[in-house]
Amino acid sequence: MSRKYNVAILGATGAVGTELLALLEERNFPLGKLKVLASERSAGKSVKFADEDLIIEAVTESSFDDVDIVLASAGGSISKKWLPIATKAGAVSIDNSSAFRMNPEVPLIVPEVNPEAAAKHKGIIANPNCTTILLSVAIYPLHQVQPIQRIVAATYQSASGAGARAMEEVKLQSQAILNGEPAIAEVLPYPLAFNLFPHNSPMTDNSYCEEEMKMVNETRKIFDDPEIRITATCVRVPVLRAHSEAINLEFAQPFSTDKAREILASASGVQLVEDFSKNYFPMPIEASGKDDVLVGRIRQDISHPNALELWLCGDQIRKGAALNAVQIAELLIAKSLL
Repeated sequence: MSRKYNVAILGATGAVGTELLALLEERNFPLGKLKVLASERSAGKSVKFADEDLIIEAVTESSFDDVDIVLASAGGSISKKWLPIATKAGAVSIDNSSAFRMNPEVPLIVPEVNPEAAAKHKGIIANPNCTTILLSVAIYPLHQVQPIQRIVAATYQSASGAGARAMEEVKLQSQAILNGEPAIAEVLPYPLAFNLFPHNSPMTDNSYCEEEMKMVNETRKIFDDPEIRITATCVRVPVLRAHSEAINLEFAQPFSTDKAREILASASGVQLVEDFSKNYFPMPIEASGKDDVLVGRIRQDISHPNALELWLCGDQIRKGAALNAVQIAELLIAKSLL
C-alpha cells in the first residue's frame, strides 16, 4: 500500500487556500489527514473538501505535530511566525508568501525549471511570485537551448493577485459604474473596474515597485543566473482572474521563431496558442482555470536581430500559486525528499 501524507493548509479560507483544496482532490494527492488552519477569527467555520465539511482550526504551537507537508498561503508575517515551528515539528513547508523567497538557505522552485533545487531544502521551500512562475515556465525552455541575455517584461495583472476580496471589489465597482454611481476602492488603492494602474506594491529606492523587483530577483535565483539582465513594468488591470505578460527576450545570436515555436509546443506546462490569420492569441479568459501557461504571438523583434517577442497568459491562482505549490509537494514525494 502506497504511503499517505498528512497535509496542513495554512490560510485555508483565501483564494489560494480554496484552490489548494480543490487541487488536492482533483489531482488525487496521496492524502492521509488534512488539516485546515487559519486565524482565530476563522476558527470553527468550515470549508468543503470532497464530500466533507472540514472544520477550520486556529493555528497553534502543536498544529504541525503530526503533519508531513504544510501548504502555506496566509501572508509573510504568518509564515515567518509559524513555518519555523512547523520545521521543528518535522514538517516540510511550501510557502506562497514572499517571506523566504530570497533567503539563500531556502530553495525557490518552479518544478518545470529547477526541480533539483528541492533536494537542498532545510524544511522550507518558497513558491515564487505569480508573474515569475508564469514567466519562468514560458521562457526557460528557450533559455536551455540558447541562454537569454536580457528580459524586458510588461505584466497585465488581474485582481486575483490581490486576493478574493479584490476580485469581489472589481465586480461591485463595475456594477456601480454601470449604474452611474461612484466606484469605491477599499481593497486596492484605486478603482480597478474600467481602469488600470501601475502595480500597487510599495516603491523601492530605485523607483521600481516590489512586484517588479520580485520578477527580477526571483527569476535570477530560479535560473541560477545572477547576471541575466531583467527589467519589468507591472500593471494591475480590470481582469478577474489570470495574468498576462508581454515579453521581449534578447539572445547572443538570432533565435528563429520557428525553432522557438517548436520548443514551446512540446514544453512541459506550456500550451502554444496562436493563429496569426485570425489574430488569435492567449487571453486571460481562456487561461482561467487551466494548468498550462498559454504562450503565443511569437515573433521576431524588428528592432533587434537577436530578440524575440512573445505573449503569455496564465491562471494566477492555479499555476501562479496553488498548483505550483502542489506540484512541489508531488516532487518532494516522488524524490523521497520529505
